[in-house]
Amino acid sequence: MPRPNEKKRCKWAESNELLTSYHDAEWGIPVHDDRLLFEMLNLEGAQAGLSWLTILKKRANYRKAFDRFDARKIARYDSSKIAALLKNEGIVRNRLKIEAVITNAKALLEIKREFGSFDAYIWQFTGGRPAEKQSAAAASKKMSKDLKQHGFKFVGGEICYAFMQAVGMVNDHSKYCFRAKSVAKAQAAHKSSRPAISPPGVAAAETSKKSSPTASR
Repeated sequence: MPRPNEKKRCKWAESNELLTSYHDAEWGIPVHDDRLLFEMLNLEGAQAGLSWLTILKKRANYRKAFDRFDARKIARYDSSKIAALLKNEGIVRNRLKIEAVITNAKALLEIKREFGSFDAYIWQFTGGRPAEKQSAAAASKKMSKDLKQHGFKFVGGEICYAFMQAVGMVNDHSKYCFRAKSVAKAQAAHKSSRPAISPPGVAAAETSKKSSPTASR
């Protein structure tokens, strides 16, 4: 039986202290730091086929192994570095996942050259602000498709949705969770402090619509 004053959390965060700590301190808070966004995208990819707890337990090792997810350094990794990573018991020793981080680092550098920052690029999929739950799934699919077109790996729709949950692009805390209101407040403050932007394709569609001879009908 739960204690009278015990905080209620999302069920997934109740089984382990590490999950609880992550849930209480990070999950759902809007993130705009390029390094942390890149870290979270790759950690969510590393989780594929595994549990999030497995990845959290290895998070510190991942940061050490991958130069704290410094994309410029990772993009220069060679075959000898990959061989060393494959022997590193502190991370998931899956060649495809390891090589994906390197591929993603190169893709991220291209994104930054095009958009100025990974933050500006990734948040455009929710219009620059946290999404409502009913539109988040569609945003994650668009994000996945566009990331793949830019060369990213391990960025399927489910992975992108989990990433969005993690970095505050949607608030998926259960209604009864004590963090639901505080995260909602943080996301509301975020919305009021950042201008809305058009998601990918919307601006182009509007321009096309205005120039169409049937637009005024």
